[in-house]
Amino acid sequence: MSATEAVLPERAGDARSRNYEASRVTNWKSAWLSNPKADLLSGLVVALALIPEAISFSIIAGVDPKVGLYASFSIAIIISMTGGRMGMISAATGAMALVVVPLVKEENGLALLFAATILAGAMQILFGLLGVGALMRFIPRTVMLGFVNALAILIFMAQIPHIFLSDETQAVRDNQLMLNLAFIVVGLTIIYGLPRVFKSIPSPLVAIVVIATGAIAMDWTTPTVGDMGELPDTLPFFALPDVPFTLDTLSTIFPYALTLTFVGLLESLLTAQLLDDMTDSDSDKNLESRGQGIANIFTGFFGGMAGCAMIGQSMINHKSGGRTRLSTLASGVFLLVLILALGDLVARIPMAALVAVMIMVSIGTFNWNSIKPETLKKMPKTETAVMVATVAIVVLTHNLAYGVAAGVLLSAVFFVRHVSHLVNVTSVVDPDNHERLYAVTGQLFFASTNDLVHSFDYDAVTVKRVEIDLTDARIWDTSAVVALDAVVAKFAERGIDAHLVGLNRFAADLHGRTSGELSSH
Repeated sequence: MSATEAVLPERAGDARSRNYEASRVTNWKSAWLSNPKADLLSGLVVALALIPEAISFSIIAGVDPKVGLYASFSIAIIISMTGGRMGMISAATGAMALVVVPLVKEENGLALLFAATILAGAMQILFGLLGVGALMRFIPRTVMLGFVNALAILIFMAQIPHIFLSDETQAVRDNQLMLNLAFIVVGLTIIYGLPRVFKSIPSPLVAIVVIATGAIAMDWTTPTVGDMGELPDTLPFFALPDVPFTLDTLSTIFPYALTLTFVGLLESLLTAQLLDDMTDSDSDKNLESRGQGIANIFTGFFGGMAGCAMIGQSMINHKSGGRTRLSTLASGVFLLVLILALGDLVARIPMAALVAVMIMVSIGTFNWNSIKPETLKKMPKTETAVMVATVAIVVLTHNLAYGVAAGVLLSAVFFVRHVSHLVNVTSVVDPDNHERLYAVTGQLFFASTNDLVHSFDYDAVTVKRVEIDLTDARIWDTSAVVALDAVVAKFAERGIDAHLVGLNRFAADLHGRTSGELSSH
């Protein structure tokens, strides 16, 4: 081998190495630094919107506000590095808070909450490794529409107490209601009007700054972020949950951890899918599942409650221009800075400013096209029923998991009902009227077998032989096998010799393995 020949493979290897490194650098820049200004500004808007939400969810769960705030910045920072969907915001959520209410009421409930959060994170990692992301293909589009519309309604409903000050005393309402409504109108005007003439800074951020500056400068009294709860002034610290490591503890927290796992994964994967559709991109759902698990484990050790993706804040991020992992990281970092370094100032921000932002989110989240008369006319009634059922159950229960599960189940029922009626049996008789050929087409499974058994003429006494051609039929389960055997047996009872032909390899194998055994019971 010549010296040149010896060097060529080495140079080729060096080129591949350089290309690989260049690709890694390009991908890293694309994920983090392709949109820095918009991402940072968007992260600041999201951080401001996260504060009252995290406090509210802490109150729902029955814990100190710092538990939700610690969880929100911890999860946001960690998921920015471990998640599978860029630009998605994860933090403490209302759905997860509702799950743990009974657990917090237990003796030593706060420590049990942290332990359940860690266990839920570990199970989310396991489900991610098992490929739970593939289950997203079983979520019908109509269920996704119902999920999105229901969430938009819930976001708006959550703002009603802040709009009309329904949680305040009558005297406070009389003095502050008009000012509060005026702030909200100003906020919405800025949010929707500013982008028409100026797009460099997210309009929600401008609305928050303008309203907060005006309220503080004029010393106007109106409900503020600080009224929601006390902001923490210290960093969280790493610690093991103060619970005994026993089977009794495990049996106590396991049901809650399992529910947190499924609710968290469902909300996160649905939100990721929604952002995929909005950005015409794809994301790694299994990586997202594992990332959510990692974030929850760390959060549990740092004194936070379990969290997952937040569609409202993710929509704020998207509409404010946030696209990369930097926007998610910025939301967590800014949240930390705001509550620790600028807590006194943040506490004076009028809630009306953030309400205006959330109203914008609810309006932008709702799929208005799905309720247009022309759309409803074109959409099959069964799909409309699935969407309406999903929305109704979510709104009534305030639980997205219940609504999505009901929607998927209802879709499956409608699908099975539709497919079960697609079995068709036709027949022809030979000229001598001694043999009849049946042709079966369609899907043969548990729901269609009853129609199949009654589709044959068993009393054609002149026919001595029957051939049942299954070339264009698909046998899915043992119910179909039993039904076919029943058909053959009914002919045999009348002295007619019946034969099955045209079975594909799968059907023939299933029939051969289960026919005699199942039919004999």
